[in-house]
Amino acid sequence: MSRVHNFSAGPAALPIDVLDRIREDIPDWQGTGMSVMEISHRGKNFVELARRCEANLRRLLSIPANYSVLWVQGGATMQMAVAPLNLASPGDTADFVQTGSWGKKAADEARKFCDVNIVADSSDKEFTYIPDESSWRRSDNAAFLHITSNETISGVEFHFVPRSDVPLVADMSSTILSRPIDVSRYGVIYAGAQKNIGPAGITLVIVRDDLLEPVRENLPHLMMWKSFAESDSMTNTPPTFAWYVADLVIQHLLNMGGLAAMAETNQRKASKLYATIDGSDFYSNPITKDCRSWMNVPFVLADASIDAKFLEESLAAGLTNLKGHRSVGGMRASLYNAVPEESVDALIAFMAEFERTHG
Repeated sequence: MSRVHNFSAGPAALPIDVLDRIREDIPDWQGTGMSVMEISHRGKNFVELARRCEANLRRLLSIPANYSVLWVQGGATMQMAVAPLNLASPGDTADFVQTGSWGKKAADEARKFCDVNIVADSSDKEFTYIPDESSWRRSDNAAFLHITSNETISGVEFHFVPRSDVPLVADMSSTILSRPIDVSRYGVIYAGAQKNIGPAGITLVIVRDDLLEPVRENLPHLMMWKSFAESDSMTNTPPTFAWYVADLVIQHLLNMGGLAAMAETNQRKASKLYATIDGSDFYSNPITKDCRSWMNVPFVLADASIDAKFLEESLAAGLTNLKGHRSVGGMRASLYNAVPEESVDALIAFMAEFERTHG
């Protein structure tokens, strides 16, 4: 089997042992004579999987007992609408920190359902920094404060938890499970699965129980966190295959030593790559150093005219998905949990050789 070095921003790499287990399970899962995609989500086998998955996730993230774990559909983008619908009445104000494209998208979505106050905005410097918290312009009575913990496009990441007297809502799609977090500091955490949890198609939401009751009436059933909490995330037929893979990934992370071990590895991977970029006049990264992302490392070449050659030669070397987002250009290496350190070393070696031959 030939595997490439996959730096995709999402859907992203999965652990090899998880892929091997999937291949083994596909024709006959747990002696049922069927794959997990062919069985009832309400059958004993799948209900046991769901319970184990939640128990292991609670252990992995040290989730307090007064928080509900929900598995929903629609991706993080759906939660950008679900959060204001559940937490803010019409006419209420919600505070948003806008540090990139996804934070802006979340604020734009919320404007359909409530007033939005942008407490901080780094678009003046093309989303390359996080404004100092002392400068934030908070509302007096906000329904909630929203942040995007990591901006996958620009590579800006919160390395602190903002203070908040109102529920703190965080889109953690690209940082969840990459390190320990203090869940109790947040009111709501939501995350699309396709970075560090599993395949696209399922979304994790962690909600403090006192926030489950929606503040407005007549919400569609599937737009209420309460519906999923009361039905063990089986309000409708869930994406069973994606849930099954998430369960395997969570078991894999526990076997790897948990999130403290993942944090050590992830920080080392990112530090190596940033050191290579910073030590060169050929490559550069525009992000302020105190908020550089561990997960998504954008970089540009001094001569943009050879970007295509960099991508062509890197692909030939087995280094895939390095093209930067179309809105910012350049390159981007996403270093999620399942990207092995060996892949980062291979990228660094290629970058050194490419600079030697083209610099």
